[in-house]
Parts: sequence; C-alpha cells; structure tokens
Amino acid sequence: MPKQSWRFRTGALALTILFAFLLAGAAFPPDEGMWTLDNPPLKLLKERYGFTPTQEWLDHIRLASVRFNDGGSGSFVSPNGLVLTNHHVARGQLQKMSSPQKDYVEDGFYAKSMAEEIKCTDLELNVLVSMEEVTARVLGAVKKGMTDKAALDARKAEIAKIEKESLEATGLRSDIVPLYQGGEYWLYRYKKYTDVRLVFAPEQQIAFFGGDPDNFTFPRHDLDMTLMRVYENDQPLRTKDYLKWNTNGAMENELVFVSGHPGSTNRLHTLAQIEFQRDHSYPYRLALYKRRLEVLRRYSTMGEEQARQAQGQIFGIENALKAWTGEYNGLLDAKVMAKKQQDENDFRAQVMANPELKKLYGTAWDEIAQAEKKQLEMLKPARYRALRGSRLAAIALTLVQYVTEIKKPDGERLEGFHDSQLESLRFRLFSPAPVYPQLEEMMLADGLQESLDQLGANDPFIKLVLNGRPAAEVAKELINGTKLADPTVRKSLAEGGEAAIAASTDPLIVIVRKLDPMAREMDKWFETNVHSVETSAGERIGKARFAVYGKSVNPDATFTLRLSYGTVASYSMNGTKAQPMTTIYGLYDRAYGFGLKPPFDLPPRFIERKDRLTMSTPANFVATTDIIGGNSGSPVINKAGEIVGLIFDGNIESLVGRYVYNIETNRAVAVHTAYMIEALRKLYDASVLADELEGKQVL
Repeated sequence: MPKQSWRFRTGALALTILFAFLLAGAAFPPDEGMWTLDNPPLKLLKERYGFTPTQEWLDHIRLASVRFNDGGSGSFVSPNGLVLTNHHVARGQLQKMSSPQKDYVEDGFYAKSMAEEIKCTDLELNVLVSMEEVTARVLGAVKKGMTDKAALDARKAEIAKIEKESLEATGLRSDIVPLYQGGEYWLYRYKKYTDVRLVFAPEQQIAFFGGDPDNFTFPRHDLDMTLMRVYENDQPLRTKDYLKWNTNGAMENELVFVSGHPGSTNRLHTLAQIEFQRDHSYPYRLALYKRRLEVLRRYSTMGEEQARQAQGQIFGIENALKAWTGEYNGLLDAKVMAKKQQDENDFRAQVMANPELKKLYGTAWDEIAQAEKKQLEMLKPARYRALRGSRLAAIALTLVQYVTEIKKPDGERLEGFHDSQLESLRFRLFSPAPVYPQLEEMMLADGLQESLDQLGANDPFIKLVLNGRPAAEVAKELINGTKLADPTVRKSLAEGGEAAIAASTDPLIVIVRKLDPMAREMDKWFETNVHSVETSAGERIGKARFAVYGKSVNPDATFTLRLSYGTVASYSMNGTKAQPMTTIYGLYDRAYGFGLKPPFDLPPRFIERKDRLTMSTPANFVATTDIIGGNSGSPVINKAGEIVGLIFDGNIESLVGRYVYNIETNRAVAVHTAYMIEALRKLYDASVLADELEGKQVL
C-alpha cells in the first residue's frame, strides 16, 4: 500500500564501537560505503586492493542483481531465470502460498521439474536497466521566492512528470531517487517481473538455525537460501547476465563485493534528526512492536492454525526488535553521539569559514532543528489517528484514496498514486494473498485500544471510530462485516470509481471515508511544517557537502542498487577472535551441544543423512562489506564476477552501521556457496538443481 510518510519516520541507532575509532576524525574508513553504480569507488579499490572493475564488469553485476520489491535483494544465478535469495526474504511469499494443509515456511519445498514450480502470489522483482541524472530538472522546478511548501509541491510535480514521461517512452518502471538529502536526483529505470515461481526452499528450522538467540550474532550455521525462477510469456526467462557459481566459495582474506539494495542509513542526517530519532522515534517504535508481539503470541496459543498464521509477523517483529534495540542502545551511547556531533561541527565549520557557502547554506542545520521540534506538536495524533494493525483497513484506505487521486493531475496526487506507480499499486491491491479475519480482528482491536489509551475518549478520531463503544466490539464489527478480503470486491470498487466507493456500505469503506479527510489534513500539516522545510534545508546541506567533500562520501541508502566491498576477515569478540568461517562440523556441534532442543534442533534429514556430508565444508562466513537491512539476499561476488556467498545477516556489532561504520568489528554474515551445493546434492536430492547452478546442465 502507499506509505504515509509521516507515520513511520525512520530512525537509526547504533551499538558501542571502539573508542579509538570514535575519537578519530572524519577520515573515510577502509571498506566503508554503499556506492551507487554511477560513482563506484574505483580509486579506493585500486589503492587498497590493486583491482579496478571495468565498466563491463559493473554493468554485468548490475544486470545480474535483482530487487525484491517487498523487501530484500537477490541475483540471477543461471541463464534460465533462476534467482537466489534468502529464505527469510522469500518468507512472506512462502506464507502466502501456504495453507493449513501445506506449510512451505516450515516444511520447505523442491520442484523436481519446471512443471512443479509454484507461482508466487504477488511478488514483483526489479532489475536496474539504466540510470540518468535529472538533478537540474527537478531543482529547476523550484523558483526563487517560493515558500518551502510551494517548493516541495513543485519538486513533486516535476518528479511525477519525469517518471510518467519515462514510463511512456520506455515501458520500464521509472523511479526518481533523491541522493545526498536531495543534493542529487536520479531517474532509475527497472525491468519489472511479476511471474516468479518457487523452485526450492529449505525448512525454516535450518534456514534460521539458532532462532532469535543466534540472530545478529556470529558464528552462524544457517542455510538461509531460496531459489525462484522468473518467467516471461510463460517461459523461463533467458538471462544473459547472471552470476556464475563458484562452488569453492569465498576464501579468507579474499576481496569480495556485495551488490544489493540496502534499505536506509542515516549517516548523513543532522544531529537534530538523530536526536529526534533517539528521543522520540525509537522509544515509540519499540513499545508499539513489543505490544503487537504480545498480541500475536496470544493469538498463536489459540491453536495450531492460528500459530501458523501468525508466525510470519512474529518472525519479522522479533527480528526488528532485536535490531532496533541494539541500534537504540547505540544512540544512548555518549561516545557515538559525540562522534556525530564532531562530524557535524567539522562540516559546519568549513561551511561557515567560507563567506559564500555560509550565505547559501549556513542556516540549513538550524532550520532542520526547528522542523524537528515543530513536529512534536502533532506527533501523538500522527501516530495514533489510524486504523493500525489491519491489512484490510490499509486496503480500505488505499481504495478510498485511489478513486480520488487518479482523477487529479498526476503532479498533484498523493505519493504512491502517480501514473508511474499505478501498475505496481494495482498488482498489490488486487493480490489474492490470504487474509486471516480472526487475526485481523485481534490486531485491529488492540490498535484501537492503544489509540484510545493514548489519545483519550474526547479525541476526534476516537469519537468518530469508537463513539463510546469498546475497541474489541468495533473491531469485530468492522472485520466481520467487510468483504475486502475478496480481491474481486476490491477490483470492483476500484473500477467503479468514486461512485462505487460513495455507495459502498462495507463497514471498513464507510469508516475510512470518514477518516480520510483527517488523514489528508495530517499529511498536509506535516508537509507544510516539517517535510517541506527538511527537504529544502536538506538539499542545501547536500550542495554544501559537495562543495566541501565532493563525492568522496557515498549517499545514504535508499533501497536502490549499491555496491560495497571488503574482505573475508575475522574480528575480535567476547575477549577472543571470531573465526572467519564456520563449517558443517560446527552446525552439528552447536545442535548436539544444546541437546537438539529448539531453536537448536535440526530437520530430520540433517540427522538421517548426516553421514553423507563432508563435515569440513564451509557453512557461513563474515566479511567487512558494508551492508544494512535490505541487503538480505544480496550475492557476495569475487573479482571474476562469480558468486561465492549469499548475504543473510550482520553481526550484532554491525548495527552501528546505520550511523557509522567500523572496520574493526562491523561484519556482514553470508552463506557459503559450498554449503548450498552440499545440501542440495546430499540432503535434498536436488542434484538437477545443483547442476543448473554449477553450469553442468543446459535446460
């Protein structure tokens, strides 16, 4: 669904890092960076590793890299459209494909032939075809003397125009990507694929071996992989650009690259923005998701099927809470904040020392600080005046806004409803993914109760939705009465336009019709008072950064394709050293060391077929490559452009990477290619698939 930008603002957090590093200046640490493909770190690579990727190498890696539009990364690994990603990236689709009779998440799946491959419910994959800088055009839409709000509207209208023109001219998904806080704008064009079929997934227990206790740690022993195949015109996609499989995999001290789609970092944010996240964003987010987790766990106790329905959300929330808690603890570390303060002081000092830069950019930091303070006025209503926790409620809001927005000129629409975005929007909106009404009811009831607790009975939202009635009663009425679980009903309402929505008696549509003006008013307030100010000031800080540092610093992550580099390397931890690689020996040692008790138990095939395995086979490894959430499923690539591993996590020390990178302890964690082949051949009877990966079979 289109995102309401003010509802989940972001934050970023950190863990304690080495004191010496924190006291260092703003020097660029070795191996730091999630680099855009238009500005790869060629000089750094040559100086540090004596390797310079050619343009042909870079283009090949770009076209072999895949974005999972529901979150995550992947890569083509055969000429027949085979895509490799993580089990946990594919988990949402596995859940949607599952039923009470067949649980693909827990049990796994293997299609022995293409005829047995199962189409994913609503998965969109993107491949970046081209990049074009459009900074001059976007910023040129802003005229001298415009207010911040008028400037924001002008940028948005021009962005929508560029995206629409590109879509009509090329047929490719066309997204404008702001970089350096708006200092640059780029047009990214993607080839989009929506016929994606499941080929192989292991059991959840081995994909996430060690469960939550081992999450964000190392050593690890996970087989966190899934293979899917892209189809076009009902035939497997013939892919010229794919990563050849290197079964020897990554070696210690080897230079490796990660090509993926990191979600977001906040390394270039101002101190005021960071302090807002520390003091307001993360305490709220942690409390909210702890509460939701309690509801989901309560629901899971109601029966085996309820547990299956809730498992995906529980997994996601547990993962997020562990990451956010670590990040939040980092922001509470005075040394981390002192590092950010020093970085900002150094940057501002250089700006203020130059009269021209001072005149153009000197007040930008203070303007952002004032905007951060301003949003506190409406923060609680922004967070709690919404039907939270329900997918059906989100669908209702999308439908109500959709029929209104598509009648407007493209440049005046809400974000998410521009012409260039409508195809992907409708693909998600009409998805046949299952909806679980009982779970929806419980989650909506708790969300409404929390809103009542926070806003009070006299708040306009509470009066409109509850009107003195219990939250559970209202939630039951809304969920039991709606027909929006049926995608054909949604499609009928969308195609019927404003008349169909106005005439609808569906209780969720009725209540959302009443709430929509309140949501729009809130969006407008935040755009006028916060986002427009931050966008204008952020753009000026971006320009100041170019004036002071050039493009020697990479932009914050934006869930767009980036290239990072580093080496397979050990690090100090817990008073000792972490091994650079684990082996299958270590998997069994950890499993039997815990007596095969969950979450350290193994799927039956790992017990029954243990003697088939070469126990010294590498399982997981760590590298200094700079990654963050969204990089899950990214390929680890060697200098020859071959795949040698699969990113699936970072260590606990890497959570600081949202703000600062520390080569001493920051590590990405990956599945070794040798482990994947060993498992496919000896545990899953999937030699045909292993042959395809290793190029031994032409289909």
